[in-house]
Amino acid sequence: MEIEINSKNYVVSEKLKEIIEKKVSKLDKYFNADAVVKVLCKKEGTFNKLELTVRSKGLFYRAEVTGENMYENIDQALPKVERQIVKYGDKFFTRLKKDSLNKDYLFFDELPEMKRLEVVKKKTFELEPISVEDAKIFLDTIDNNFYVFLNRETNNVNILYRRNDGNLGLIETIY
Repeated sequence: MEIEINSKNYVVSEKLKEIIEKKVSKLDKYFNADAVVKVLCKKEGTFNKLELTVRSKGLFYRAEVTGENMYENIDQALPKVERQIVKYGDKFFTRLKKDSLNKDYLFFDELPEMKRLEVVKKKTFELEPISVEDAKIFLDTIDNNFYVFLNRETNNVNILYRRNDGNLGLIETIY
């Protein structure tokens, strides 16, 4: 398993790097050698944010934790990722290590109750080519947190969404 540790507006000490590598390497219980784990440590205002992403054989797991202490953040992020692995493990078990989904969990004693999400509503969007600037206006006129549109400049489907910090995010699809 390859572990990449990056930072943004945050200095990762050698001690923190060692601890992250030691704790994250325990995830090799679930993944083969081709797995890549990316850990991003960043400072946002007065808080420290840790983003942990695992990619392996088309699988994608991600956890994001914000707190005052980066050491505590890694301890909170790993159970989140393991919970995702176990929750969807029966669906993707052929892509995980053989017999990795036994009841010996790494970061929690017993599996918490997990509700599978169901699609309860379906929406249809008619896509017309518009600019990102026009999409911003349309997002303000609808009572929703996102707006799906066909980007006039790229001819790809984009999603404009409201972020928790009040700004906007843009997802650009590629196919």
